[in-house]
Amino acid sequence: MAVSRKGKIIIGASVGVLLIIIIVASIFATRKDTPEVTVVKVEKRKELRSNVTASGEIRPIQFINLTSEVQGRIEEIYVKEGDAVKKGTPLVKLDPTQLESSTDAQLASLQASQTDAQVSRSQVVAAQNQYSQAQQGLIASQASVDTAIQQVNTARQNVVASQTDVDKAQVELTAANRELRRSEDLVEKGVISKLEFDQAKDRVSNAEVSLRNAQSRLKSAQLSVNEAEARVKEARARAGQQQVAVRDAQRGVDTANLSAESSQKRSEQQAALFRGQRTQKDKTLQVAPIDGVIADIPSKVGTFAVANLSSTPLLTIADMSAINVEVKVDETEIDKVEEGQSAKVKVDAFGEKEIVGKVKLKNPLAIGKSQTSGGLSTNINNNEAKEFKVVIELTDIPQDVREGLRPGMSATAVITTKTATDVIAVPLQSVIEKKPEASPSPTIQGDVQMPNEKPKTIKGVYILDGNKAKFVEVQTGITGESDIEITSGLSDGQQVITGPSRILNTLKEGTQVKKQEKKEGENANKS
Repeated sequence: MAVSRKGKIIIGASVGVLLIIIIVASIFATRKDTPEVTVVKVEKRKELRSNVTASGEIRPIQFINLTSEVQGRIEEIYVKEGDAVKKGTPLVKLDPTQLESSTDAQLASLQASQTDAQVSRSQVVAAQNQYSQAQQGLIASQASVDTAIQQVNTARQNVVASQTDVDKAQVELTAANRELRRSEDLVEKGVISKLEFDQAKDRVSNAEVSLRNAQSRLKSAQLSVNEAEARVKEARARAGQQQVAVRDAQRGVDTANLSAESSQKRSEQQAALFRGQRTQKDKTLQVAPIDGVIADIPSKVGTFAVANLSSTPLLTIADMSAINVEVKVDETEIDKVEEGQSAKVKVDAFGEKEIVGKVKLKNPLAIGKSQTSGGLSTNINNNEAKEFKVVIELTDIPQDVREGLRPGMSATAVITTKTATDVIAVPLQSVIEKKPEASPSPTIQGDVQMPNEKPKTIKGVYILDGNKAKFVEVQTGITGESDIEITSGLSDGQQVITGPSRILNTLKEGTQVKKQEKKEGENANKS
């Protein structure tokens, strides 16, 4: 069957269109086989920081939980939650009526005991006066004894003298009698006159008188001795009585001192009870023990507060003199964190404001994410991710921020673990690890063939060499947020392939690639 001219034209046109389609498809197929990649230029960075980011909350240096130390109904609460208070600021007042009555009673008891103590001291003074008088009386009695003894001695001396006078008078009388007898003989013989005889008789009479006088004085002196000895006995008796009075007075002083000491002790006891009662009364008004912020007020006006093993909690004060941030760091990053490292903290309530701080404490015990506190537990889920508590002390807080910080506010901390300067860094996704192309030959020791060791992976990057990918082995340093330090293997000016990752992981040495053009506003080297 012959084909018409029109049919031939249609067939020719169809063949031409088919050829064009084949050519276009070949071109597109060729383009699809050449992958497009993103490239960044290697340049030195002034600084690269390795950071650990963790979230947590604002924590004061300590919480002080004020509880009721006395019983009573809460009359007034002077503060509200969130108030900043100074030390000594009144916080809560309890009904003081009962305690005031007890304090007044203790005061009355104290005043009575003080009066008793004063009376006892007066009795001590009186007893001491009596003792002094008794001592003086004893001294006088002893002086009287000494005087009486002296009088006895004097009287005895008088007796001796009187005895001497008697003896002398007796001698004189004997001599006068002898002279009288001679005179009698001489008168009879007429040798002497009658006058001389009378004179001799007179001398005898005088001698007899003198003897009688001397004997009388002797008796008087003996009587004086007896009287003086009697006075000595009497004085010694009085002295003995006075010694008893002195001893009695001394016992009176000792008794008065004991009574005064006992009264003083009772007074001191009452004073201590009064101080305790007054302290209890004063505790009906609770004041702030420190500067801080009222964190919680669990009690209400009208509540009856008790003070025993289950004391009524009144309120909680947060000590904001030093403010910390407690964050939880993942176990994969905790080894990078050390005490003393600097940190920057952002509190959600203050937006993008940064507060400078430093790591104060790294808790050595892990916390499971389901746990609320740290510590060892017998019920730990081994498959559960662990975290570690890190305490960051805020060191440079603007005044406006300090006044607005409250316990429990959410915060995010960026801890700088390492810093490097003048470094070459590339995006994290550009560094890959690959196995070596040639496997090491088996090791033979003696007649035994040792199995091959598992080949170690090689860390490196693909650089753009013309229009082909070239693998370069590199050594890495610290890791930043989106970049990693290259310590060896790259130099300034080289172009490193960064992605896409689905293509980067399929590249091989010498693979032809096409450099993707950057879109406007894109910065591939941004960290």
